[in-house]
Amino acid sequence: MPGTRILVLSDLHANATALDAVLAAAEGRWDVCVCLGDVVGYGPDPSEVTGRIRAMGATTIRGNHDKAISGIMDTVDFNPVARAAVDWTRAQLSAENLNWLAELHPGPFATNDIVLIHGAYQDEDEYVFTPSQAMDGLLDSSSAVTFFGHTHHQGGFSFLDTTVELLQIRPRATDSFTALRLEPGRRYLLNPGSVGQPRDGDPRAAFAIADLEHQIVEFWRVPYDITAVQERMRSARLPEPLAQRLALGR
Repeated sequence: MPGTRILVLSDLHANATALDAVLAAAEGRWDVCVCLGDVVGYGPDPSEVTGRIRAMGATTIRGNHDKAISGIMDTVDFNPVARAAVDWTRAQLSAENLNWLAELHPGPFATNDIVLIHGAYQDEDEYVFTPSQAMDGLLDSSSAVTFFGHTHHQGGFSFLDTTVELLQIRPRATDSFTALRLEPGRRYLLNPGSVGQPRDGDPRAAFAIADLEHQIVEFWRVPYDITAVQERMRSARLPEPLAQRLALGR
């Protein structure tokens, strides 16, 4: 869709305060929204975040936490902290919201001239951290621009000829965003970072805005009230490590 600016969200993890900060920063800058999964899990606001994403009409694919919480995936591979959060979250959600999570699209999913995946192109539950792990998605995607999540690390990869390049694209601590200019002939596998639980050393909420007409992808970071989220997590008796890591961005 020419002229469409795409707001790309991923790994919201039931953090309504972070999502509110992201939407405030992005206001007026996007036309359609996509979400790369893990709407819920870990955080204290599963109903609020699920409701907001549904109300926005965001094209959303499923993440591993969405599958586990909705009951279509077991938690045998989850660590005890993550499993406890899954059990707590499932008890908070209405049957309607659980059904919505269970019916989310699997990736890869093509929309608005991009492809959405949660983890790896061939396995939605696998992580992509290295150029060798990125190769399948770069080669096999039906689009020159593919977005993925799951790692909670903002950045990505590009491919030209036979070379995969790791893209270190994150705003500096003093900046709100940095822009990547897409080059003709290159293929891109890009991660907007995590809205609700960043793990790349920057605790600010992360997202991206793609303007394919002008061949620009902006990678954003915005601060939010982490202490307020931690207080809600502790009141809900969610595992303490989940609250602590928000402030560290790890």
